[in-house]
Order: sequence, then C-alpha cells, then structure tokens
Amino acid sequence: MNRLPLLFFIFLIPGLVQSCATLRRDVMRKDPLIGTIIDTRTSSPMDFDTLIKRITACDVIYLSEKHDNPDHHAMQQRVIKSLIEGGLTPLIGFEFFSMEDTPDLLNFIDSGKVSHSKGLTKIIESDLRKKLGWDTQPDEMWAYYYDLLTLARDNRLEAAGIDLPETLKKRITRKGINGITPIEKEQVFSTSPPDQAYKDYMFSIFKAVHCGMQHEQMQAKLYDTWLARNDKMALSITRLKQHHKGPLVVIIGGGHTEYGLGLINRVSAIDPNLSQINFAFREISTAPADLSEYIAPLDLEGYEKTPPADYLFFTQRVSYEDPCEEFRKTMQRMKKPAGN
Repeated sequence: MNRLPLLFFIFLIPGLVQSCATLRRDVMRKDPLIGTIIDTRTSSPMDFDTLIKRITACDVIYLSEKHDNPDHHAMQQRVIKSLIEGGLTPLIGFEFFSMEDTPDLLNFIDSGKVSHSKGLTKIIESDLRKKLGWDTQPDEMWAYYYDLLTLARDNRLEAAGIDLPETLKKRITRKGINGITPIEKEQVFSTSPPDQAYKDYMFSIFKAVHCGMQHEQMQAKLYDTWLARNDKMALSITRLKQHHKGPLVVIIGGGHTEYGLGLINRVSAIDPNLSQINFAFREISTAPADLSEYIAPLDLEGYEKTPPADYLFFTQRVSYEDPCEEFRKTMQRMKKPAGN
C-alpha cells in the first residue's frame, strides 16, 4: 500500500469532518458582492429586514457557515437577535455539539438566571468548555460558539446539540459503519440510503477536498460518517421540533445544506411537513466571478436542479492561500531520497 496517500487522508480527516482550521485573513480583495444578500431564485439583492420577514414563518432556519469566518458568526448573531426582537423564541441547534451534550448546554443557560461575579462566570465557561471537549480547540473557534451560547443564555433561549458524539464519529471514520460494534450501531439512526449519483457526487467532493488525491477505502469510510452524521442531525431536528413551537435555528457548516442535499434532504425524508429555509454565508471566490457562477444549480441525475441555498450572504474570505499548495510542497520533500 502507498502510505503517503493514506497518511494524507488520516491527517486531513479532522479538517473534513469538522472543518475547524483557522487561517489568517491576510489578503483582502474588494468585491461588490461583499455584504450583499441575494435571493437565489430571482438573482436579486434584498435587504436584511425583508429576509427576516421571509424566514420568520419557517420551522427550521439553517444559518450555514464556514466555521472559521468571523463575518458568518456575526450574521448568525444578527439573525437570531432580529428573530427575538420580532417576538419569537428560537431554539438554537448546534452541529458542533452532540445531542448528548444538550443537558450541559441547558445547565449553562440556566446559569444565567442568577448574576455571577466575573470570576465565577469565567469558571462556568471553563467548565462548560471542558465538558464539551473544546478545551483543546483554538480559543478563537471556541469564542464563536460560546458567544452564541451566551446569546441564548442571556435571552432564555433553549439550545441543543444535534450531532453524533465525537468519539463515535471518529470510530466510524476509522472503521467504517460495518466495522463498528452492534452496540455502537444502535446509536446510529439511518434513513433510506441515497442513490449512486449522490454517492459519486460526495466522492468527488472528498477528492477535491483532499487536493485531487483518491483513496477509495478511506473515501468509503468518510461517506459512512457523512451519512451517519446527516441522518443523526436530521433525526435530532425533527425531534426538537416536536417539543418547540418556535423556529429552530441550526448553526451548521455549509456543506451539510448545500443544494438542499445532505441534511435538508434527510429532514424532508423524516418529516416532509417541516418547512426549511437555508440562509447560507458564502465567501467571495479568490478571483472575481459573476453572480451566476455562485448561484448556478447543481445538475445531479435524479435530483431537482436547485441553487446552493435559498439566500446567500457574501463575505470577505478568511484566506486567499491555496491549502493544497503547502501539501504539494510537503509531498515533494517527503519523496526526495534521504541525503538529497
């Protein structure tokens, strides 16, 4: 077996499954789309207040982010605050926390019922971070989600995790769905499996994320993890809606909702009566591009042609660096004979 591709997949799995990498915002390209909200069905710009009016009546509102972009998290805050000001009580669901984490999230929200000193508040935050397994993650990334939890606490909003437990995700990624034990499989909810066209599409995404490298066995395990996560999150969303009358706002990576596939498709499979809207945040491309390129629908056999989201909000990029360039250099160095 060629160990270099295998090692490459192993080291990049966390970035694919969690997309947590934090990059410098080192170069700024001006673009007229930055700060603009686009209705992808009409290709027309719209103002923020109109957007809020349109999404208010929906059961599930996806705020689809690039995890390390601060502008995306700022817009999430703005949307949730606007819903609250409109008299709604949204429940906030988080991709980055599991359903099993929900009691810890709710305990944190309950802590807001009593005023605390600055020191005690810091202790409460540190304790929550450790319980959620985020004490080893970068402070900047933790702050994005802690700020959203603080917003929920200060406004007496419920919050819930919707994903699989972190260890189980890693187990499926390492062993595949057929390699985990029966007791673990009992924790995995499964809807009807997608067809071959969707599988081929996701394999092409995995290949692109891994800079064009392909390792079929590892891709199959990543696909198992992808399906298990989307099915679990879809189940969590439908269950949460059974117990909450207001809108469910889902904080999630854009890959899970793009083109109405992945999570959105699975929620519809479980409960077709739930109304879902995807407000996605999109970084501008590294080079200037027409709006038509951003909103072009996906042409996938057996699926309706739909744009990447219902509404797009364009932001500056975190980085203009090519993440594959450094990898290529590393690979070249690893291939050089010793002593050269």
